[in-house]
Amino acid sequence: MRLFKAKHLSVKLTGVLCLLATSGYSQAQLTHTIHQTTSNMKNEAKQVVTNFLNAVQVADIEQLNALLHPDVQWSQPGNSRISGIKHSSNEVFQMVGKMFELSANTLKLTDIKSICVSGNKVACLLHWNAAQPAGGILDVDNIDVYTVENGKIIKVEVFTADESKEEMFWGD
Repeated sequence: MRLFKAKHLSVKLTGVLCLLATSGYSQAQLTHTIHQTTSNMKNEAKQVVTNFLNAVQVADIEQLNALLHPDVQWSQPGNSRISGIKHSSNEVFQMVGKMFELSANTLKLTDIKSICVSGNKVACLLHWNAAQPAGGILDVDNIDVYTVENGKIIKVEVFTADESKEEMFWGD
């Protein structure tokens, strides 16, 4: 379905550009229009993800729910109790609930080190910390790649800098 939407959008954009070209728009005006459209898409994606990460840091569940598409696809790396592909925002919230349970509510996004944008994809270098009562410590960088459409996060791919450390912390 998303592939159909992307193709449909591409056909629409091509049609609009052809219409503009036949209406007397110069190459420079067409180039500016394309650049403006791409820039707006990048700005929207970055803003959505920035708002999402800020909401994560302050545990604003309402904001998180507003920014995640109900059918979000979330890929969590490894072979632990929290790993795997989640197929909805409900499954993502269940995973996060389990993460808070396993970390005795200490899981924190402590640093947003970098945010990079390419079209509607946003890659972020993030730092996470958590501690378990039994002494387990999580201190790890992740790279998360978010895909944004229509102001909502529709896909998340999480990459961890230390999969074995995460698997030990989250257990199986």
